[in-house]
Amino acid sequence: MQVPGFKNIHNRFKLNGYYFSREELNDVAYTFIKEGKPYEKSVGNFLLDWLDNKEYITVRTSGSTGTPKNIQLSKDKMVNSAIATGNHFKLEVGNTALHCLPCDYIAGKMMLVRAMILGLEIDLVPPDKYPLFYNEKSYDFGAMVPMQVQHSIEELYRIKKIIVGGAPLTPGLKEELQQLPSYIYETYGMTETITHVASRKVNKFKKGKEYSYFKVMPNVTISTDSRSCLVIDAPLVAEEKVVTNVVVNIISNRKFEWLGRVDNAINSGGIKLFPERIEAKLNTIKKPFFVTGVPDETLGEKLVVVVECKPELKATIEEQVKQADLDKFEKPKEVLIVPKFVRTANDKIKREETMATVTV
Repeated sequence: MQVPGFKNIHNRFKLNGYYFSREELNDVAYTFIKEGKPYEKSVGNFLLDWLDNKEYITVRTSGSTGTPKNIQLSKDKMVNSAIATGNHFKLEVGNTALHCLPCDYIAGKMMLVRAMILGLEIDLVPPDKYPLFYNEKSYDFGAMVPMQVQHSIEELYRIKKIIVGGAPLTPGLKEELQQLPSYIYETYGMTETITHVASRKVNKFKKGKEYSYFKVMPNVTISTDSRSCLVIDAPLVAEEKVVTNVVVNIISNRKFEWLGRVDNAINSGGIKLFPERIEAKLNTIKKPFFVTGVPDETLGEKLVVVVECKPELKATIEEQVKQADLDKFEKPKEVLIVPKFVRTANDKIKREETMATVTV
């Protein structure tokens, strides 16, 4: 099968209910920029970048792992990514899709690329907490961040397949998703890999067995470096191997267990603890939270859980922590309450910046 180039716009592509040729899309982009709402201006700017003759676009990373920076991505590799997503999630020509992510970042840009390349009928809505508030339509496919999923629980049935990225799903939120008819997938990826290169099911498990491992997409090879961090070799979407800061267990050549970020690891009394692994067990906490280490004279670092909630709920949170099935060294020494977490524009919690607001 011949792979379409980035200059090809599928003849079944629809935007907000209308078919557009490449030339007509250029006019739409200018209209969005001149007359549109802020999120539409962002869409317009991306469309102009996509429709020019350059072979790459400049994309800004989210800043969740450091200072945001601009990188260049090949448009042909973005096309490859779109096709891989279509094959992996069995998307078909004419499928409907909801676009509810900011187009300033790669996830929002790629939803448009998928629609243009695969021939999807995509609707734009504001990228806020309530993406299903704006119409009563049903969709075949959508992509969201956890915050949007959390605020859309009662309406998620209207989307058949949902991919969730940008930040991990909390254990409590995963529990809420188990009875939904939608197929929901947690994805792993980054700007450098043009969104996801791996995914795992969140609900609708066969024989009730949870999928704890991420499965990589076709044409992706994985390994680890000397830190036990994931190394991704995905030549169809990335020019070079991508070395991550994520500690993993390689289960097979196609599966890995995500343990946590190496820069989040806590050394407490000589025991190495991965906050994300402990967070997965703290499914008794129903508020946004994260686990981290704070200085301690005896242990070096002591394990604490930081929760976004009102101060008067502290006793309730402490009881919920006691109810969690944790190993001896995984039990937090203290519960810290924060009224509001510091987050990136796409809702990832910025742990260091949040901890800077906390008095320990």
